[in-house]
Amino acid sequence: MKRIFPVIVSIFLCQTMVYADANLVSGTSMATNASMKSILASKSLLLGIEKISEDKVVAVGEYGHILLSTDGERWQQANVPVQTTLTSVSFYNDMLGWAVGHDATILHTNDGGKSWGVQNYQPELEKPLLDVVFKNPLEGLAIGAYGLVLRTTDGGKSWVNEFHNEFLSLDDKDYLEELKAEDTIAYEDEITFILPHFNRVVKDGTTLFLLGEVGLIAKSNNFGRTWQQFDEIYQGSFFDIGRTIAGNLLAVGLRGHIFRGIKNGAEWGSINSGTTALLNDVVFGEDNTIFILGNNGTVLISKDDGETFRTRIQDDGKALIAGVWFKNQLIAVSEIGAKVVTLPSN
Repeated sequence: MKRIFPVIVSIFLCQTMVYADANLVSGTSMATNASMKSILASKSLLLGIEKISEDKVVAVGEYGHILLSTDGERWQQANVPVQTTLTSVSFYNDMLGWAVGHDATILHTNDGGKSWGVQNYQPELEKPLLDVVFKNPLEGLAIGAYGLVLRTTDGGKSWVNEFHNEFLSLDDKDYLEELKAEDTIAYEDEITFILPHFNRVVKDGTTLFLLGEVGLIAKSNNFGRTWQQFDEIYQGSFFDIGRTIAGNLLAVGLRGHIFRGIKNGAEWGSINSGTTALLNDVVFGEDNTIFILGNNGTVLISKDDGETFRTRIQDDGKALIAGVWFKNQLIAVSEIGAKVVTLPSN
C-alpha cells in the first residue's frame, strides 16, 4: 500500500500519506507509561474517530490519547495504560471496543471506552497497526503496515499473525520460493516486509473490504481468511471505501482520486473530485448526503449518490483525517484535534 513515501518519512508509516502535506512528526512510542491527562488532549493530533452510540463518540491519537464526547465539542480523556500513538478505533457495541496503533499495539475496553487494557504490544515487529474490526465479540482482525494482519478468535486474549500470499505478484511468489530453498532466515525476514501496506478494513454486512497501497482493493466473504482482489483501477493508495444508499461503492485515495463502483464493484468509473488533495475518509450524513474528508481542509459534498461533488475548504486548511456524522453535525479529527466541520447552509 505504501512501499514508497513520496512526500516525507515520519513514524506514522501507514498514515504518512494522510497528513504528509502538513509535515507532521511525532514522538516515539512509549508503551510502558500511562497516557498523561492533558487539558489540550482534544487539540492534539488525532487520527481515528468512531460513533459508539447515538449519544457517544470516541477519538484516538498521539501519546495514547483516547477521548470521549457526548456532543462532539467537549471531550473527556479516558484512562489509557500506554503513550503509544493510536491510529484507529472500532466498537462492536456500546461497551466493547478496540484501538490500535504503533508497535502493533492493541487496546481493549469493556466499559464503553472509559478505561482500556493492553491486549497486544510487539515493538519488535517495527510495524504500526492501522485499523481493526470485529465480526462478533470473539472474532477480530487488525491490519497495518507491510501487510501486517493479526487475528483473534477469543476476544483479543491472543492474537495470531497471518501472512496473505494472495497479495503477492507471480514474480514475488517465485522469488520467495527460490529464497526459501536457499536461505530460510533470509526468507523469514523478507516476508515481513514484502507485502503492501494495508490502510483500512471496512465491514459491509458479511463482506470485508481491504484497502491499501499500489491500487489495492480486495474483498472477503469469510472475514479475511482469504481475499479476492478487484482488477486494478489505478496504482495509487486507497484510504477508505463506503457503500451509498443506492448500493454503490465509493473508494478514495491519493491526489483527489474518487472511484465509484456499480454492480457491487464489478464496474468502476472515475469521479471528478475537483481537487488534488489526498482524500482520507468517506462519511455518510443525513438526507443521503455524502462527505469526503481530505488534506488541506478539504470537504467534498455529494447529494446525488456520489456522481458529483462540490468543495468546501475549511478556513484553517488543516488535514481532516477521519470523521463521523453525530447529532446532526460532521465531527472530524485532524492534526489540531477534534472539530465540528463548518458546512454550507444549503
